[in-house]
Amino acid sequence: MDNQQYSRRDFLKNLAIGAGGVALIGSFGFMFKFPKADGTLSSIVVDFDKCTGCRTCESVCSAYNHKVTVDSEQLNGLGNPYLSNIQVHHYLPDADVPVTCNMCPDTPCITACPVPPDLTTGRKALYRDDATLTIRNDRDRCLGCQECATACKTQRAGIIIPNPETHKPERMCRLCDGDPQCVKYCPYGALSVQEVNFEREFFGKSADEIATHLFNRYYS
Repeated sequence: MDNQQYSRRDFLKNLAIGAGGVALIGSFGFMFKFPKADGTLSSIVVDFDKCTGCRTCESVCSAYNHKVTVDSEQLNGLGNPYLSNIQVHHYLPDADVPVTCNMCPDTPCITACPVPPDLTTGRKALYRDDATLTIRNDRDRCLGCQECATACKTQRAGIIIPNPETHKPERMCRLCDGDPQCVKYCPYGALSVQEVNFEREFFGKSADEIATHLFNRYYS
């Protein structure tokens, strides 16, 4: 525990140096590519014993998934953490809890969507992508009813957040189309891509539930 506390403080003190290290990783980083979809679900898994709460995952997720066009060239965006599909929650006593979509096999969010399946594709407004098997939303068909967000909050971790203006669902992890940026750039190796497992510790748990468990683990 003492080593973990030191790691957190040390990271904050050396944030500028750490940022340079992330840039270096970005130049020579690994690429995670998914095989063709075979029905195996994958999701981002957090090792909470390694996470420092640095929020690098939020910045790189937001930058990749909210690109900007400059002189006809598409570039990564500014990396506003608010727009990230992975959200880091901070607690006292000291605990940092990143949460993102669990890629639930039973998809309570899709089940809750009231939009009838398309006669051609069989998809509701909320559906599972054929390539990455992640949860996507057809904005043209979405009603903005927020039923998916309610189902996610009451039955799982509450990852889906409706847009405050359109009320349409956001923050569903896309696994960055096969190259998860949060995993790629995490300075401490706290994130990984693993096959979805209902029996995995913390599967479907909210940030508050996970934090309560970590309090007992670290401070009891």
